[in-house]
Amino acid sequence: MIKHLLFRMLSTIPILIGVSALVFFLMNVVPGDPIAIMQSNFIDPDALERVRREMHLDDPAPIRYVRFLADAARGELGYSYKLRRPVSGVIAAAFPNTIKLAVSAALVSWIIGIIAGLISAVKPNSFVDNALMGLALTGISMPAFWAALVLQYIFGVVLGLLPVAGFESWRHMILPVTVLGWSEAAMVARLTRSSLLEVMRHDYIRTARSKGLSWSSVIRIHALKNSLLPVVTIMAIQVSTLLSGSIVTESVFGIPGIGRVAVSAINNRDMPLLQGVIMFGTFIVIIGNIVADVLYSTLDPRIKYVRE
Repeated sequence: MIKHLLFRMLSTIPILIGVSALVFFLMNVVPGDPIAIMQSNFIDPDALERVRREMHLDDPAPIRYVRFLADAARGELGYSYKLRRPVSGVIAAAFPNTIKLAVSAALVSWIIGIIAGLISAVKPNSFVDNALMGLALTGISMPAFWAALVLQYIFGVVLGLLPVAGFESWRHMILPVTVLGWSEAAMVARLTRSSLLEVMRHDYIRTARSKGLSWSSVIRIHALKNSLLPVVTIMAIQVSTLLSGSIVTESVFGIPGIGRVAVSAINNRDMPLLQGVIMFGTFIVIIGNIVADVLYSTLDPRIKYVRE
């Protein structure tokens, strides 16, 4: 297991380099001058050139990319063109809000999704099953921005029960967590249902029932644990994706998190900031997949990771 984890960690290096190269060169072919966007349209052209030289933007793209890699190897992601702050500091300031949103949405989605999937699997093709899977399908199909706007209008404008923007208190968290948790819970519920139904067809489940165990005991002791293997995969991906920034939700609700930072970087063509956010998000996703590998072997001791 230790060798496998070390190999997986080392394999993140070429992935991060590839992602950074792709983002760097894509940002360089997008029309627009980040310095002109950052400064006034009436600024002196000589001053613009001086700023470009100070930021090394007049250097060829390959040289700037190599300089970025050298800085990244030392843990430095550069300075934001717009904010005039270290990129790592901007990410560190925004990440706590994203953590609160992501962890809350993940917990809600897991609890609701697993319970809904379990109920649907125990009573397949019943009214309860159809109703729960209908809600799950709605959650998967409805775009996040549309669900956010509908909830804002109903609970914020019409009923006046909840704030529609900000992230100052637990009341501000209810709507964004609901938007994210609904779609994520829908995926967990559908996968839990299908996986549990598949496990319940196996011979050892019938053997356990023939020994006189109740359905609740069979599901709790034998079926549920074995059916969670594919669910763990989607759960790990959900957490890593949420932690890397929920762009739409954070933008609609005005949450100062990683996703909103990414949108601001795109609008301002702030390449160091955007590249730092994307690399940070990529690293989080990779870590999520590694955690899923560890959970696989914990849930099923038959799974071993051996490298020849």
